Amino acid sequence: MHHRTAPAHHRTAPASAPARRPATLVAVGHGSRDPRARATLLRLLDRVRALRPGLDVRLAHIELNAPLLDETLAGLAAEGREAVLVPLLFAPGHHVTHDLPAAVAAVPGLRARVAAPLGAHPLLAEALAGRLAEAGWTPDGHPEGHPDGHPGAHDRHTTGVVLAAAGSRDPRSGAETRRIAALLGERLGVPVVPAYASAAAPTVPEAVAALAARGRHRVAVASCFTAPGLFAARAAAHAPWIAAAPLGAHPALARLVLHRHDRALAASAALHGRELAAV
Repeated sequence: MHHRTAPAHHRTAPASAPARRPATLVAVGHGSRDPRARATLLRLLDRVRALRPGLDVRLAHIELNAPLLDETLAGLAAEGREAVLVPLLFAPGHHVTHDLPAAVAAVPGLRARVAAPLGAHPLLAEALAGRLAEAGWTPDGHPEGHPDGHPGAHDRHTTGVVLAAAGSRDPRSGAETRRIAALLGERLGVPVVPAYASAAAPTVPEAVAALAARGRHRVAVASCFTAPGLFAARAAAHAPWIAAAPLGAHPALARLVLHRHDRALAASAALHGRELAAV
């Protein structure tokens, strides 16, 4: 007896596994005693949700503010969800390289990956330049409504920017902040000197003095902070000219958060594919 193979459309399809839900984007802020900080980050995440409707986006903090990261991750594990942690930090200091991976490791059974910090990227330079423009920076370096009324090339030779950042003892952090400063300098066409609120040199006043020694007396301070807080306020207080607000819910920063999320997912998928190919 000959058995004919059933036509493809009559074959019984193998049972398929239920589709996995998309990973949750966990935006991780440092935490601050400033009551404006958490509200600012929530507005940023509202922009992220508007850009990616349907994506589960949650806020967590390393310290000081609720919800704390460990509680958020424990809740995701209980829900059976995966997570992508996007640090709302700008460079690979101790929090990014140690605290976040340790928090993931402390939750058994949680599938999670840690994205790169926001870091040197054209979207970050766009956000920094945007906040400077809101503070009064113009393409030629003159403030809006300058009494001379005719800003010129002379101003570009007397203008500079201090990029104020948190600071870290990790040399990789300083290297990344210098790359951010270089990107912003290319965008603005003036020297941009990084400075730090703690753990590294130079301080904002030292960077201002260094620019003044080069003939750059019209100095603006760019705020490489996601939200208001002690460090951002101290940096702004040392501005001899204008000081930009923290980046907050700037549209370019929201796009950068999604970019870091997407890159982490793509890297994870590529790694999984290589592991399958090796089996």
